[in-house]
Amino acid sequence: MLQPLLGGMIIGLAAGVLWFFNGRILGVSGILGGILSPTKGDTLWRILFFLGIFSGALLCYHFDPTAFDIAGLSPTRLLTAGILVGFGTRMGNGCTSGHGVCGMGRFSLRSILATFIFMAFGALTIGIVRHVLGGV
Repeated sequence: MLQPLLGGMIIGLAAGVLWFFNGRILGVSGILGGILSPTKGDTLWRILFFLGIFSGALLCYHFDPTAFDIAGLSPTRLLTAGILVGFGTRMGNGCTSGHGVCGMGRFSLRSILATFIFMAFGALTIGIVRHVLGGV
């Protein structure tokens, strides 16, 4: 029960540090988009950010491999979910870290609405998958 709290605190700290030292909003999809379509002088910090996420995940896996158990989902299903999330972040012009953590913290009406929509459709999707389709 402590892990989600610690994770949230670390995400909040990372958002504050990035804003304070770099003047940037921690929106992971936007940071990745900047790597895929680079601007001169604006790529290194983005690459370092993703290296930090990747190395943090490796470190977490080293200490607790069960933290990455995804209820026995197949790689195909996980890949499909990842593609749909990527598509959704482009449609929503941001992701949960940008809108839900940083945007709501700045009282952005657009981010509050986007986060509400993320959560509503997440709940709807879980309801359909579990109760209509009968699966995980």
